[in-house]
Amino acid sequence: MIPQQWSSPCGNQCTQKYAALTQIPWRVFCKKGCNADGETWEECLEECNEICYKDPVLKDRQWSAYIDRSPGSDSYSEECFHACVSGCGYKFDMLTEHVDKVRPNRPPKPPPVEKPTSPPVEPPRATMKDDEVPSTSA
Repeated sequence: MIPQQWSSPCGNQCTQKYAALTQIPWRVFCKKGCNADGETWEECLEECNEICYKDPVLKDRQWSAYIDRSPGSDSYSEECFHACVSGCGYKFDMLTEHVDKVRPNRPPKPPPVEKPTSPPVEPPRATMKDDEVPSTSA
């Protein structure tokens, strides 16, 4: 058996797509898409959402999302999701164009709140009398 046959064709495609050393985490998430338990494309996508986005571990306890093992930051979660969806695409022989259009089923983040700008405050001017000499140190 040659090394290319050690893993599934889906896993090999993930290895080729995420071949760079800096892309190893995304290769792992791509392979998670390949190995997802879902029987359909939609179930596979749902598993990618669960894997890549932090959700509360304990029902009705938002703080428990911190112990979820998903990537964390928004950009990492999105990269994770796209890598996982790539794996689902390889698993179900989907066209790359279709896979690239998939978006996570997360509500959009609210726009950042702009802080009102206050007018610049001028520092108070020092008033000196004509007979005063400014102090200087030598």
